[in-house]
Amino acid sequence: MSDTDGSSNTSSDERAPLIVQLHQERKRLAEEIKQRRRAEELARCVIDCNLDAIVVVDESGAVIDWNLPAERVFGWNREAIIGRNIADTIIPQRHRDEHRHGMRNFVKSGGGTMLDRRLELTALRRSGEEFPIELMIAPTRTTRPWLFSACIRDISERNRLEERFRATVESAPTAMVMIDSTGGIVLVNAETEKLFGYSRDELLGQPVEMLVPNRYRPRHSEQRRDFFSHPEARRMGEGRDLYGLRKDGREFPVEIGLNPIETDEGLFVLGAVVDITERKRFEERMCRLNEELECRVRERTAALAQANEALELSNVELKQFAYVASHDLQAPLRGIAGFAQFLQMDYQGKLDGTADEYIGQIVDGAQRMQRLISDLLAYSRVESRARAFTPTDLAAVFDDAVSLLRAEIEEIGGEVTRGDLPIVVGDAAQLSQLFQNLIGNAIKYHSGDQPRVHVTSRRTCGEHTIAVQDNGIGIDSKHHERIFEIFRRLHTQEQYPGTGIGLAVCRRIVLRHGGRIWVESNTMNGSTFYFTVPERAD
Repeated sequence: MSDTDGSSNTSSDERAPLIVQLHQERKRLAEEIKQRRRAEELARCVIDCNLDAIVVVDESGAVIDWNLPAERVFGWNREAIIGRNIADTIIPQRHRDEHRHGMRNFVKSGGGTMLDRRLELTALRRSGEEFPIELMIAPTRTTRPWLFSACIRDISERNRLEERFRATVESAPTAMVMIDSTGGIVLVNAETEKLFGYSRDELLGQPVEMLVPNRYRPRHSEQRRDFFSHPEARRMGEGRDLYGLRKDGREFPVEIGLNPIETDEGLFVLGAVVDITERKRFEERMCRLNEELECRVRERTAALAQANEALELSNVELKQFAYVASHDLQAPLRGIAGFAQFLQMDYQGKLDGTADEYIGQIVDGAQRMQRLISDLLAYSRVESRARAFTPTDLAAVFDDAVSLLRAEIEEIGGEVTRGDLPIVVGDAAQLSQLFQNLIGNAIKYHSGDQPRVHVTSRRTCGEHTIAVQDNGIGIDSKHHERIFEIFRRLHTQEQYPGTGIGLAVCRRIVLRHGGRIWVESNTMNGSTFYFTVPERAD
């Protein structure tokens, strides 16, 4: 009895450690399963959060995993696609046999040309629409023979942008050349073919230096490397010579605009090449014309200087002649006029009427000659006896001129008034002469009414404009320019005596002061003479 009981107790003691081990193993396995599930959930989260579609298939082509972006790209939800063959769902009909052949070849040989590299293919949506994709396939060994993971990107929008870019480049009116970081040509347009004489196939993949003359190639390579190191849009050729090289070996001047283009594949440079042969020819022609023009200008300037020198000498001689002739004429003329007046006083009425008329004409002619000589002297003295310019009060000058004309004004009952007049820089004596001539003419050429003269001033554009307004007989518009010419008279001596020099003297005085003179008038409506004086005259 006791032996039996002892044996039973021993068996229970032996089973206790086994039960503990089983319990611990069960707990470890539960924890491992829990961690595995967490890892799977994390992996699922990572896969679903990926921007690209991720598709996992086995060696038969059956889909065993499918993330959320894949659902958006292809239109199949995960539950509907799992277990289905990829060839029957997302591969276009015309490519399915090729796909199955590639799968069998890889499983059989353990290799293939489409693995571990970026590919561009055509895929099929659930709706039946075909679209371009970019993908990379990676094989993985697991407990199963093979698993294939594909990372897929819909490149429809990128292709549309590339097509627009290529269409823009192709339609550009200038040659467009795109190169990669090694200097290889990756894109050209039709204008490039026309400009350089190469076909597109002859250019693509070739170094861009083939379009550059030999003597510039080493420097061009350095410039290209420098541009890729510091990419920024720039224009080359302004202010220095750049040349392109055609297929036939001819060189031609160019201007190049460079624009960096960042892509997923790296940095590219798009160059716009402009043939500036015609511009260079035009610039050369303009340079030659400028040289010829400068030569002619120098010749004309020299000739003009000589002519001016001769004219200045002639003017000096003419002024001297006018002064000497006028001065020398005055003495005998005074004698003639004096003796003629004596005859007139002593023998008036003692001889016959014809003699009295002749003596009167001699006296009148001598007096007119004296006035003419006096006016000629005044005209020549505008330059020969000119004084330096000083600040001059035109109001005081006007008052002085009116006082000198007082007797004439009072004789015909005239009225001469003024407004505010400015201080200018000028020759006071000449400006007084200017006022005397203009006011004297206004008094002389009155219309029968009481002569009225009013002088005003206004300041405009850095100068003072003086107006001398009268109510006289006026001047026909066709004579407005002629009246300032020397000896130009509009009336006979019997109507209005004078020499026709007064307004010519006015114009000469105004020109010396750097101004202008003109008249506004109509017949029988009075006249307004205007002259200007700069605020500062040199």
